[in-house]
Amino acid sequence: MMSAANDILCYSGIVTSPMKVFAVSDLHVDYRENLDWIDSLSRDRYREDVLLLAGDVTDDLRLLGSTLRALKSRFAEVLFVPGNHELWVDGGEFSCSLEKFDAVMSLCSHEGIRTGVYTKGCVSIVPLLGWYDFSFGQPDAFLQRAWRDFRACRWPAEFDSQAKICDFFLRQNDRYLSTDNVHVISFSHFLPRLDVMPAAIPEHRRKVYPVLGSARLDHQIRKLQPAIHVYGHSHVNQAIEIDGIRYMNNAFATPKEARIARKELVCIFDTEAVPSVLAGENRREPA
Repeated sequence: MMSAANDILCYSGIVTSPMKVFAVSDLHVDYRENLDWIDSLSRDRYREDVLLLAGDVTDDLRLLGSTLRALKSRFAEVLFVPGNHELWVDGGEFSCSLEKFDAVMSLCSHEGIRTGVYTKGCVSIVPLLGWYDFSFGQPDAFLQRAWRDFRACRWPAEFDSQAKICDFFLRQNDRYLSTDNVHVISFSHFLPRLDVMPAAIPEHRRKVYPVLGSARLDHQIRKLQPAIHVYGHSHVNQAIEIDGIRYMNNAFATPKEARIARKELVCIFDTEAVPSVLAGENRREPA
């Protein structure tokens, strides 16, 4: 079967119009060094390309807006899912994290940032919202005290557990799970499964595992069946294939986390090199 849309032709899975898909998460532009990196990105190199931005840019709505504008000026399309930092409300401007979520999504719409399914010819990219529900373990006393979300996020009274918060966001994904195309890519901020974390993570660093994501998110991914799923949040860069899906994390992370974060864009899909990219030959790009 052959189809044509948005200047891309498909025939037997071959995409003939060039487009690259890049991914990055956890930009944390509250750090000046991270914001400088965005300013250093080429204004010409990515004009035909798509950026997947997998959450945790900043909790500051104005800074989020200026960052999204800077990225949109460089890429043909920017796709975004909010992370936990975007929903912090301890700054006082918003009374509830759901109110902040609505404001973030409205901002994206105003700035031309895509938060729904994006399809160009044979390629469909699906954003998946999420949260954590302690399906990866129960938080200990230290995590209960230290994890800022527990103080910085505020929820309606009926959201009286992390599982109910997670339920709300996962339900938003249901409408996208029937997306079908020759090439399907999905992305989320939160982790869909714990075994994407490297086995070498020291035991004392695993205390944060309960707040990394939800196994129920992976149930949705399994229903969608993408070739690639990009996630963020852990700040531990990774690329691993599990049961036919390639899970990838390209976190920019904080300035001190250079050892576990690449600090660069990574091309996760290239319409001119589909077989090699899907086989795991992800290409790093200069700024």
